[in-house]
Amino acid sequence: MNRRDFVGLAGLGAGALLLPNFPSLAGELVDPARLLEPGLDIAQKKRLADVALNAAKSAGASYADVRIQRTLNQGIFTREKQVQNIGSTETMGVGIRVIANGTWGFAATNQMTDAGIAKAAQQAVAIAKANSKVQKEPVQLAPQRGYGDVSWKTPIQQNALEVPIKQKVDLLLNANAVALDNGASFVNSALFQINEQKYFASTDGSYIDQDVHRIYPNFGVTVVDRASGKFRSRQSLSQPMGLGYEYLTPKAADKIAGPAGSDVIGYKNSYDILEDAARAAKQTKQKLTCKSVIPGKYDLVLDPGHLGLTIHESVGHPLELDRVLGYEANYAGTSFATLEWKAKNLPYGSKQVNIVADKLQPGSLGAVGYDDEGVKCKEWDLIKEGKLVNYEKIRDQAHIVGQKESDGCCYSQSWQDVQFQRMPNVSLRPGTAKMSVDDLVKGVDKGIYIAGNGSFSIDQQRYNFQFGGQVFYAIEKGKITEMLEDVAYQANTQEFWGACAGSCDASDYRLFGAFNDGKGQPSQSSAVSHGSATTRFNGVNVINTARKIG
Repeated sequence: MNRRDFVGLAGLGAGALLLPNFPSLAGELVDPARLLEPGLDIAQKKRLADVALNAAKSAGASYADVRIQRTLNQGIFTREKQVQNIGSTETMGVGIRVIANGTWGFAATNQMTDAGIAKAAQQAVAIAKANSKVQKEPVQLAPQRGYGDVSWKTPIQQNALEVPIKQKVDLLLNANAVALDNGASFVNSALFQINEQKYFASTDGSYIDQDVHRIYPNFGVTVVDRASGKFRSRQSLSQPMGLGYEYLTPKAADKIAGPAGSDVIGYKNSYDILEDAARAAKQTKQKLTCKSVIPGKYDLVLDPGHLGLTIHESVGHPLELDRVLGYEANYAGTSFATLEWKAKNLPYGSKQVNIVADKLQPGSLGAVGYDDEGVKCKEWDLIKEGKLVNYEKIRDQAHIVGQKESDGCCYSQSWQDVQFQRMPNVSLRPGTAKMSVDDLVKGVDKGIYIAGNGSFSIDQQRYNFQFGGQVFYAIEKGKITEMLEDVAYQANTQEFWGACAGSCDASDYRLFGAFNDGKGQPSQSSAVSHGSATTRFNGVNVINTARKIG
């Protein structure tokens, strides 16, 4: 990396640190026009893939797959009336994974020539053979038929990378101005856009071309009381989505109101950043003077933009089969939900809890047609009527739990990283009976409504946890009464999901997004969504997070 690229990427990183959940912008800094240039055509990709597959087989591989990937990123960062940084990056190369002597090997290269690719394939086989000397059991791959030449594309209406940078900058600066006009002391905003152009081929006979798009608008607002020195903040209620720039063209039908009296608006398939910025400033001003919560037991009514993170941490991660087996512990630890635990048929939650995994949901971050092992994606049950019925697994894990096929949740963040088991979209099914948010609140005598995700902690077995949020409202005798502050709830996974009393119907269903979920060593990030409707949990322990200094 040259000095110019290093300084530019360092600046992008500094801008990203101002916002939560920021994605990686790895790659070579390029002119924005470069992002609009076509990459290799399908015929070129297929020819190069065959070079890799043939070289791997000739070197002794019994199985091989190759991923040719071009990843385009653009990040725009602003603060108040200034643009802090704009960066566009590109990275492209080939990752080759093989089985030789019953053992995995992997190598990658950005030398996009026949000789460079063949050399990487031979290196992958050499690594596999070296690894086989210490391998105790041979790799067992679940059967997978080849699909021939197929393609899949995120069903976007407008490629965000094709939108003029000035138009995107103006939108962010307008959002900043709206926040300042409504009382914000400070505001920063950003827009991330990612395009993964992925080509997968394998000795099973698949040649799969995919074009994946994601977008993430975000801001943070802070209000300072100069007299007292107190300050409060609120992050945007946007969600990263597997959509194009149309996500930033708000539609009235996509707005979902929180309970009456809460001044919360959720968003489905489009997002009004100007409306959210104005509301964020007003709510943050209210936080300075609102009542601090009294600790105790409360019924919680959790907005989808909040509940998604709890699903992610207490269901998504603990049901990754590599964590369950103890093969993976980075970032999120292992899991309490072991095979032995599942065999006891213990309840994961109440009978109201039905949670599914999928890689198909339109608009979700994890939506693709095929995973990075060439497995066609699907939906499957994880928790059914409160009981754990399945895990998340890939081809070389299926036999461990007596199954004959992969779930299609293998992923690599780039061509230079080996693919491995990653969390799919994991979602709570909405209620089947007609139920609005106001209907849900009506049944609560003493409770708290929470929207937006905040700080959290969870133990290394994904069991005991604590979650905060962005905005909180007291519920008394079935009505929202006032805003609260300093709220967090504590529970263990079984207690929490066992306290689930029901959800609103599908009309309230929305997606939460995790744009930069870390896992592994060396670490990789992936993007997944978690859907739910507003959901009620009875008798949850709430603490006051306020701390006095001095």
